[in-house]
Amino acid sequence: MHYSQTTPETIDFPLALEDLLGKLIAFSMENDYALAAWRTPGSSQTQVILTIKPEHFLLTDSFEQIGAGFIFHPFDVSQPGTFIKADIQFNFQNGKLQPEATENENTKAFEWLSTHQVDTTISFDKKKFLRPKTLNGAVDFKELVQHSIRYIEHGHAEKIVPSRIKAVPLPSSFDVAETFIHLERNYSNALVSFVYTPKHGAWLGASPEILVSVEKNTFRTIALAGTQAYQTGINLKQVAWTQKEIEEQAMVSRYIINCFKKIRLREFEEHGPKTVIAGNLMHLKTDFSVDMKATNFPQLGSVMLRLLHPTSAVCGTPLESARKFLQEHEGYAREFYTGFLGPVNLNESSHLFVNLRCMQLFADKAWLYAGAGVTADSIPVKEWEETEIKMNTLLEVIG
Repeated sequence: MHYSQTTPETIDFPLALEDLLGKLIAFSMENDYALAAWRTPGSSQTQVILTIKPEHFLLTDSFEQIGAGFIFHPFDVSQPGTFIKADIQFNFQNGKLQPEATENENTKAFEWLSTHQVDTTISFDKKKFLRPKTLNGAVDFKELVQHSIRYIEHGHAEKIVPSRIKAVPLPSSFDVAETFIHLERNYSNALVSFVYTPKHGAWLGASPEILVSVEKNTFRTIALAGTQAYQTGINLKQVAWTQKEIEEQAMVSRYIINCFKKIRLREFEEHGPKTVIAGNLMHLKTDFSVDMKATNFPQLGSVMLRLLHPTSAVCGTPLESARKFLQEHEGYAREFYTGFLGPVNLNESSHLFVNLRCMQLFADKAWLYAGAGVTADSIPVKEWEETEIKMNTLLEVIG
């Protein structure tokens, strides 16, 4: 296929992220495309991809073999996820659209902009989002925490991670592209993402928790647990954690180590726990890494993904006992909250995150999701307050 020399100077179209993102979202919603926009932690690059044919992704699949794109998977392991292939790819560096480095026909952003009927006057309209759903079966969260404590005290589990939804109205001035950019600026240590598919609607979030990362033959995952509000200027080395929070974090670390043991992998590095900042919160984090070349394990990412999801940090310990309790008592389907999402096979790396600090967008409201780790030492009102703090991550940016 022959390409004309299309450059930023030869097309009449806004090329800044703040101008183009809303129009690409509007185009996707009008034409039944699937879209993913994201920025990984610490990066100055924002990427947006579109496809007209999103595909199923199952946990039994190996993401190393599906090509370049973005995976969006629900909490429920029995349900398929969605793979948004990078058929059309836009790379923004420091907010400005960049020319392609290679002549890959699937990623010629400027060529695509110059040939497709993208209405340059179109604006994002939140009325195009799915109609609001009715929240049925929701339970009182403090009562759910108390029920979880009794379940633990009776010896059925060590930890349960119940969650809840808060429905909030979207202001008339809400703009998803502006909100996405605001999250990028305020949450540099999180995966900031917006995902839209005609089937699953629109999801926006800022997640700090890596589930699986593969880059330069190095596998990484983390144990992240314990939550405190972050105060500007605080010395992280002097932050005090309760015994409950320390034990909760240790459970998540043990869960990861047990996953390594299941595949007889002993050559891993462990660093932590240490206190880290994630937006307006602080957590305890332990890093785990594996040299995939030295261990001769090229598909370690997919193997560990199947073992890790859902982690004890979002479900509980032991996994099956905690999951059964949540299915019977939580009162709603989590859908993509505490699922996983992220780019795969792009720039020779893959980064999948647990879908935390997220919300689902509807025509006139948003559903905010948050959970808290419950142990025998938990206090229901404290766990409810923790979910409120977590929801504030997104509540603050939607006004």
